[in-house]
Order: sequence, then C-alpha cells, then structure tokens
Amino acid sequence: MFEFVFLGTSASAPSVHRGLSAHIIKHNEMRFLVDCGEGTQRQILRSGLGFKRLNHILVTHGHLDHILGLAGLFSTFTRWETLEDIEIMAGKWTLERIDALLYGVRVIPKGKGPVNVSLRAVQPGVIFEGDDFEVRAFAVSHRGPDCLGFVFEEHARRPFLPEKAEALGVPPGPLRRDLVNGRAVTLENGTVVQPDQVLGDEVKGAKLVHIGDTGRTDDILEHCRDADALVIEATYLEEEREMAREFAHLTARQSAELAREAGVGKLLLTHISRRYREGDVLAEAQAVFPNTHVARDFDAFQIKRGEVAKIEN
Repeated sequence: MFEFVFLGTSASAPSVHRGLSAHIIKHNEMRFLVDCGEGTQRQILRSGLGFKRLNHILVTHGHLDHILGLAGLFSTFTRWETLEDIEIMAGKWTLERIDALLYGVRVIPKGKGPVNVSLRAVQPGVIFEGDDFEVRAFAVSHRGPDCLGFVFEEHARRPFLPEKAEALGVPPGPLRRDLVNGRAVTLENGTVVQPDQVLGDEVKGAKLVHIGDTGRTDDILEHCRDADALVIEATYLEEEREMAREFAHLTARQSAELAREAGVGKLLLTHISRRYREGDVLAEAQAVFPNTHVARDFDAFQIKRGEVAKIEN
C-alpha cells in the first residue's frame, strides 16, 4: 500500500490556494519527497507530516518551479539537524542545477556538515529497491534533458493460505513464516512441506505512477499500463492545445486519454494553471475518463491493488 499526499498542485507559479509542485509518497515507514517547489517546507509543516524519515528526494526535472524549495528546506535542515543523511535522485542536468542552488549560494557547506547530502544521478531503470517494493525511473519528454517519471510498485506476492497449512499440520509461528518466504519446512513428524503447498497464485502489488511535466503520452504509455493510480499534469485545456504542445505540456483531455488507454484505475490531475477553473479541468477529463480527480493541496490518497481511496482529513 502507498499513500500519496499532494503538497503543491499549481503550475509554474503559486496561487492563493495552490502551492508549487511537491508531493510525498509513503510506504510503511519510508517517505519520498517528489519535487520541491518554492514554499515546500511550509507545506510539509501545514500538512502535519513533519520532516522525519524524509531521507529520499526524487526530482522530475530541473525547472525552477520544481526545485527552488530545496534551498529553504535544506537551510532549515542544517539548523534543526532533524536528519543525518538525505539522498537526492534526479537526472544529471537536474542535479547540476540543484548543486548550483545548494552549494553555489552556500545554503549548505561542501563536505561533511550537519546533514550529509548525496546527489545521485539516475537513469531509466530501478533506482530504489525496498524489502517489498521498488522505484523505477523512466524518461519523459519535456523542455530540457534528463526529465523523468517514477513508478512505485510493490513486489508481486503469493498469499499464504492458512487453511492449507492447517490441513497439513503446520503450526502458527516460524515455520509458516519460512513457507511465506519460500523455504520448505520439516514438521516434527518428519513431513516436509513445500511453499507451493500453502501459497496461492501470484498477486500483483499496488502500482503508482507519478509524472511531472511532459508534452507527450505515446512514449510513457507502457510505464502507465495497469497502474492503480496515475498522477500527472493537466496544465492546459483543449482550447489551448497548440500552446500546450509549444511548451511541452499536456491538456486535461490528453492525460485522460492516456489513463483510458493504459487501463489506469484512478487519474489524479495536478499542475493546474491559474488560467482555468478547476471545474472546467475536471469536466474535460471526466468526459474521457470518469474516474478522475483534480487534486488540491493537502489531498491525500491511499493506494492499494485495485483500490484508490481518498483519505479524509
């Protein structure tokens, strides 16, 4: 299961009600900050999430509305010393801009300081491996090099069938745990029980896809395939599709068409321009893909396999 919290949902510049791009993805005790627009640290505090366990930061691309908040965030970290180690993962060009932002104006000192910051250039493929999930990066088409989207996906698993274990005489406890982990066990009477005897068919885990800014959908379709939730921009409406193409962004309709073609469970739209009313963005998308939500700051969702539910505050 993943939880997704929208911290900033505005496009390019903040509005009265929307901050700039920033989101938190939670899985068990782990947290990932995805993008860090201006004012993100205040949004984190307002959300009630705080800074604990925020050791991993993923950045979709190096445009200022997605990275400027890093300066304030790390300035605070160096004073509060709430975290010892933080890893920032992004494309090479994006990291060059982040390096200039953090070290060029001496927000944080080079070398060992109050916070040990690691800048890791990543390419498409698996960039993080957890016990029961992984994070994959993939290329997206926006202005500038090394723009990325991210897939958070739980490992497939075979459910344990307690009735099968009971029938075979496997007692609760360590033996059942070994079987769940794929190891054969020997009972007190000498009977050997294989994992296949007590495990069901493989079940896919939850899949969450996050895409920042992009101007195309054909090159990301397969990455979005069968996602339980797709978080993606809807910067323009169809009436200004040519402008969207010029600036390498999507319309609400284009994002909805992608969700429909990819077989997505829930479409969550963000990066909303101040030029449009939220209701118009929603109506355009829902005409193509009914299970659409236009995110507001601090909206939160719980994402399970086959189920996406809004968390009410």
